[in-house]
Amino acid sequence: MRNKLLPLSETMHYILLVLREPLHGYAIMQVIREMSENDVNIAAGTLYGAIENLKKHQYIRSLSDASDRRKVYIITELGEEVLKVENERLKHLVKLYEDGPKSN
Repeated sequence: MRNKLLPLSETMHYILLVLREPLHGYAIMQVIREMSENDVNIAAGTLYGAIENLKKHQYIRSLSDASDRRKVYIITELGEEVLKVENERLKHLVKLYEDGPKSN
């Protein structure tokens, strides 16, 4: 699986991780802040730009009607698959860090 969003940015990782449960925009920002122990504070403009990009690539979808004031989002099956691929990629990188360089 390869597309132009891979590898995911840190912001997109967090958004996909928190959207394993349905959430609206402000709640997404709050949960990410808590999850990252206040290291990641996503501005509203950044969040909504990332959400539009993730929706365009069908990694997330809206659960809300167009007329709803608060838009609620959730990850799709494709988004879950992307997270799995990224998880494996990151595990491999961590293993490379832990194992150190290999001599030939």
